[in-house]
Amino acid sequence: MQTLGHQPGHSRLLSKLAANTALSDEDRSALLALPVTVRSVAADRDIVAHGERPNHCTVLLEGFACRYKLAPDGRRQILSLHVPGDMPDLQSLHVEAMDHGLAVLRPSLVASIAHAHLIELMEARPALAAAFWRETLVDAAIYREWLFGLGRREASARLAHLVSETAERFVSVGLAEHAAALPLKQIQLADALGLSPVHVNRVLKELRERHLLGASRSAIEVLDARGLAAFCAFNAGYLYLEAA
Repeated sequence: MQTLGHQPGHSRLLSKLAANTALSDEDRSALLALPVTVRSVAADRDIVAHGERPNHCTVLLEGFACRYKLAPDGRRQILSLHVPGDMPDLQSLHVEAMDHGLAVLRPSLVASIAHAHLIELMEARPALAAAFWRETLVDAAIYREWLFGLGRREASARLAHLVSETAERFVSVGLAEHAAALPLKQIQLADALGLSPVHVNRVLKELRERHLLGASRSAIEVLDARGLAAFCAFNAGYLYLEAA
């Protein structure tokens, strides 16, 4: 039987849950003893499809993922981005059918945990139940920030803010330093920001000229993290990454 504790990257989930919730050794052991099914997912493939009725939740062990919805004409709106250690479909524990899709943006490794095992764990371990509940609240805080950005930030600040957030989240799980290349393609930025690819290209050019970002077709490089944060008034408080 495969367990969570034997999977690469499992420590990122444990670190996230333990950062602001006091977990006992027994809590940690119970979490890592959860039985899991592990699989590799190719880039741009669904983990869970819109309308599906999953009986499990997903832990992203390696890679990069997003939630998304499709317009009737096929255009995609990315709703959130997810880094290793995230459980992006935790809400499926209490929502019968998925109202959006969950996909990977580059080759990824995911672990599936049966709903029944998670529910049993949370009933037996209240501290873990509180930690999972806190994760959903942080998720909601990120949604609010994205909604504000789509409605009130200019395109250049919108892009800079998203890159700053993504970089901060990669740094928090030990996968990048501030001056690092992030696995964001320009078309993915367009889908996340509600902009056309042409508009994204213009904005990237502006931020390159300000020596804040570098960009290729497959990655965005943060050249000046502090300058980028100042440009878009980024404050990472809503990510709640600091231990209480």
